[in-house]
Amino acid sequence: MNKGELVDAVAEKASVTKKQADAVLSAAIETIIEAVASGDKVTLVGFGSFESRERKAREGRNPKTNEKMEIPATKVPAFSAGKLFRERVAPPKE
Repeated sequence: MNKGELVDAVAEKASVTKKQADAVLSAAIETIIEAVASGDKVTLVGFGSFESRERKAREGRNPKTNEKMEIPATKVPAFSAGKLFRERVAPPKE
């Protein structure tokens, strides 16, 4: 599902126009990105959490030359699925 298909589905479920659904979805995504970029954690109960994580510096290899190189530390965005989301995707086995 791409963004256009998601907008269509949200518009149908919420009984709003596609234009309204697109505006709300775009605003929500932009707000999450801004919050995570500023170091905040965004938690949507039942869905999951978005946060920024530190990735340590490490040694890697250039795939073309096989030469060792240092990969610097960096921040990366991360998502952790919530319990409800995980259970819907992979129901617990009895």
